[in-house]
Amino acid sequence: MTDGWGRVERPDAEIWYHDTAGDLPVIVLLHGLAGYALEWGAVIAGLCEDFRVVSVEQRGHGSSTRRPADVSRTAYVADVVAVLDDLGVGAVPVVGHSLGGHTAMLLAAHHPDRVSDLVLVESGLGGGGEADLAGVAGWLRGWPVPFEDREEFLAFFGGGRSVAEGWADGLAERHDGLWPQWDPDTLVAALAPVALHEHLEEWSAVHAPTLLVRGEHGSVPERQVESMCALRPDTALAVIAGAGHDVHLEAAEALLPVLRRFLALRRG
Repeated sequence: MTDGWGRVERPDAEIWYHDTAGDLPVIVLLHGLAGYALEWGAVIAGLCEDFRVVSVEQRGHGSSTRRPADVSRTAYVADVVAVLDDLGVGAVPVVGHSLGGHTAMLLAAHHPDRVSDLVLVESGLGGGGEADLAGVAGWLRGWPVPFEDREEFLAFFGGGRSVAEGWADGLAERHDGLWPQWDPDTLVAALAPVALHEHLEEWSAVHAPTLLVRGEHGSVPERQVESMCALRPDTALAVIAGAGHDVHLEAAEALLPVLRRFLALRRG
């Protein structure tokens, strides 16, 4: 297969994934809530000389089915298993950001034979509660779509330019302007089982060597990180200076050597 896109059929959804192809070890990347496969662009470029990099466009996002009937945690995990089956691979390193990291953690807990190494980028165990869920729901539902052009979106999004540009690249152009490639109600439903339950039992069940990557100004609670490291004291921890929640968009040049060192260490 040449560099491009693959697709797997699930009972209620199509799942698309970007694949750099080649005869190299596979590594899987999982984006966060409201993200898309190629938001990992800089990371993909930095890893593709050593890995066949597969970035999954998760259900409810991008080219994958926009409004699937099932947005449970089980469905998200099963989608990744289906992609691995489609690739014909066994255990591989899995890197997930935010919601994608939560999916990766559950994958490692429930399918230990499919995850050789686990990297959670600005991702924890969930359990933020109703208030956190309501805050994200309000933000997603409050986007004044469509945006007339890219500059209007960038002005709306605000914050650091690299993060805003990364989100802008995920918009779809239609005849009336730019639209997100997700449905807010679907994403809120997908986030609910994460926000309303702290998955301590699943975290404790993970046996894959694990790296937690935090942004210095990220959003994973310090208390939760301490609990995760206490429950699994062999967990490695790295903090990316100056970065917020979207580490891979803000500081890919700092994230990449952290990933490479962890994966190289694991391979002796």
